[in-house]
Amino acid sequence: MMGEFKKFIAQGNVMDLAIGVIIGAAFGKIVNSLVNDILMPLIGLAMKGVNVAQQFIALDGNTYLTIEEAKTKGAAVLAYGNFLQAMIDFLIIAFVLFMIVKQANKLKAKEAPAA
Repeated sequence: MMGEFKKFIAQGNVMDLAIGVIIGAAFGKIVNSLVNDILMPLIGLAMKGVNVAQQFIALDGNTYLTIEEAKTKGAAVLAYGNFLQAMIDFLIIAFVLFMIVKQANKLKAKEAPAA
């Protein structure tokens, strides 16, 4: 059984997948920082100083200064600012992956022998 496991792990596909996951996690951190530290402050500046990530609606009808305060007091919140940040993260990652796949397909087309 150990021999089969070693053979499975040594296969190129498993190693490629592991490397892809590690690079993907690092890329996710970079995109997260880009959104949180650069894009969202610029969007907030354009919205006259509003911190988009802190935008929420308390579902209990009360008014709270922060999401943390609302959650501490037991209020359910719709944190639409956090959702917006997650959507921007997703769109950036999806676009970059689209560009990578597009380039890979171009390279495959160039490598394919002419019929």
